[in-house]
Amino acid sequence: MHNKTIAEISRDLAAGEYSSVEITTELLSRVKQLDSQYNSFITVTEDQALAQAKAADERRAAGNASAMTGVPIAHKDIFCTNGTLTTCGSKMLSNFVAPYDATVVENFNNAGTVSLGKLNMDEFAMGSSNESSFFGAVSNPWDTDRVPGGSSGGSAAAVAARLVPGATATDTGGSIRQPAALCGITGLKPTYGRVSRWGMIAYASSLDQGGTMTRTAEDSAMMLNVMASYDAKDSTCVDREVPDYTASLNNSIEGMTIGLPKEYFRDDLSADMQQAVRNAIAEYEKLGAKVKEISLPNTHLAIPAYYIIAPAECSANLSRMDGVRFGHRCENPKDINDLYKRSRGEGFGNEVKRRIMVGAYALSAGFYDAYYKKAQQVRRLIQNDFVNAFKDVDIIAGPVTPTPAFKRGEHTADPVEMYLEDIFTIALNLAGLPGMSIPCGQVNNLPVGLQLIGNYFDEARLLNAGHQFQLATDWHQQKPSGV
Repeated sequence: MHNKTIAEISRDLAAGEYSSVEITTELLSRVKQLDSQYNSFITVTEDQALAQAKAADERRAAGNASAMTGVPIAHKDIFCTNGTLTTCGSKMLSNFVAPYDATVVENFNNAGTVSLGKLNMDEFAMGSSNESSFFGAVSNPWDTDRVPGGSSGGSAAAVAARLVPGATATDTGGSIRQPAALCGITGLKPTYGRVSRWGMIAYASSLDQGGTMTRTAEDSAMMLNVMASYDAKDSTCVDREVPDYTASLNNSIEGMTIGLPKEYFRDDLSADMQQAVRNAIAEYEKLGAKVKEISLPNTHLAIPAYYIIAPAECSANLSRMDGVRFGHRCENPKDINDLYKRSRGEGFGNEVKRRIMVGAYALSAGFYDAYYKKAQQVRRLIQNDFVNAFKDVDIIAGPVTPTPAFKRGEHTADPVEMYLEDIFTIALNLAGLPGMSIPCGQVNNLPVGLQLIGNYFDEARLLNAGHQFQLATDWHQQKPSGV
């Protein structure tokens, strides 16, 4: 049963092939047996999962089931979960038990899904390799000496290892799409404002967005049907009708125009990576899509703009982590200043401290206009590039990452080199656009992802394009050896 997709599990549960309790029990057993290799879970909620599975079976027997009722998933440990440890991968919150559910968690609970637990992540979602977690690095199931990507590395690894068929995740600068690509699964980042951020612990509030990690585009559509909702508790959540994202999956993509940004096919993108992406584009042409070269001229400014804006927002958001009301608190503080300094010094890891310092500097008197304001102006230029591009194309395609999964420790000594791993993903977050990664090939027996970028609130078209590609290819069915 562990090799089943969400769609297959949903159909099997409806047909009575097995119960939610049975598949939940099997997956919990796999987590116990196998996750020591991957370290994808921080907390396993076995008792709660079995209780939810039993309730789901009762709900189905009463005729009150939805498509996701009884389907096991897991949540990235950035979503507050009532009565459950919610750590954000940090020592700072290593003892924090959330007193409420994030809206995303509440939506899945209302749909009758089963949560197996909370998944590992880079500390406060700051990282591209899932090596900065207080709870230890996550390993890529394709090669346990390599990283799964970050920050949602636990979500990607758990899905790739068939420990869970789907997981929630978040994307601030590529943290869904990059780990999905490195782990050979499907990752969807919706339009900013499509999914409520209430109860999702903030890194950079104008960039963060919740999304999905699944094996297929069809599964992503099923999860997004549950996740997407208007939420008055989140002032950035858009009050807009949520369509049925599964309804258009089987539409033909003949005549769809795909834009290829010339800036994405750079000299430092290896020939093998370029070939895998171009082979995928050729497959779309076989399906009747048209391909057109486009330009996103301000792409080169995305990383410098992002690494001003995101740290600035993180320095403000993480100021609440002070050891006073919740989270880590130092022993025997001498006074309030000592409490703040030692609690934050002990509670935050190096990458978080680095970004707080950069952000505080960028927001400081005398530098705000030179750095933060200028970065926001550049952000508008990047957004305008996409707006202009979508006048001529339906979706944009290109690579997700410059390389396949790299080895643990390979980039930790040079933060800038690590930041460059997000070169192809960051611009979407600055613009607030939806994007997804789908498996499209392999290089050196490691997965490669194809990035698809959509116009605002056009997730249905992205999912349709991803699903049609997956009907024509089998890259999404490839799995790590031994899984």
